[in-house]
Amino acid sequence: MTEDPDEMSIWDHLNELRRRLFTAVIAVVVTSAISFLAANYFIQVLTVPVGGLKNLQAITVTENVGVFMQVSLLGGVILGMPVIVYELLLFILPGLTPKEKRWIYIAVPSISLLFLTGVLFSFYIMLPRAIPFLLGFLAVKTVPRISDYIGFVTNLMFWIGISFETPLIIFILAKFKVVSAKQLIQYWRYAVVIIAVIAAVVTPTVDPINMSLLMIPLMGLYGLSIILAALARR
Repeated sequence: MTEDPDEMSIWDHLNELRRRLFTAVIAVVVTSAISFLAANYFIQVLTVPVGGLKNLQAITVTENVGVFMQVSLLGGVILGMPVIVYELLLFILPGLTPKEKRWIYIAVPSISLLFLTGVLFSFYIMLPRAIPFLLGFLAVKTVPRISDYIGFVTNLMFWIGISFETPLIIFILAKFKVVSAKQLIQYWRYAVVIIAVIAAVVTPTVDPINMSLLMIPLMGLYGLSIILAALARR
């Protein structure tokens, strides 16, 4: 966008939004097509914590197809996330100086990296401990439906991935002088309570061990947020 945002009409903004959305949708279509080709592999990977597809069952005729399409679309959205974020930032942050635009090129890969870190943490650390606990509770034989299992796993991975975005969100807020490192240090006790609530909501089990597995990295991310907030103000 080369024009001053203050001089643009509402139609100019709508056209710009339409162009950004169109680019993001095209990116998701392309990445979903790629994900469609690899959906079987993704499903095999997602079912590793439960012991593979042999330990799941389908109740309805269309359930397997629905799961296949769900995983394909979800994979497409995740693969296309960098483009979506990039287009969104270009729309909501127009008229940036060249120095400020460099932050966009740093933010886009950082958002993707933090989200991926959260997803990998949930898959390799939390799920291998949570799934056996849930299936062995009350010693009742449980054969989960594939749609329920995939929905449970992907929701958990998604929200933990989102929670790992905290340092970048704090950095952006500090850059706009909404928060400061001093405030974050001052209210650390409230942060511990909020993190505990988040861990209790996101964690699939009620035992303190799994809650601690999520609270510890979230507290580390909060400490990282304080450092980033201080750097943002400088």
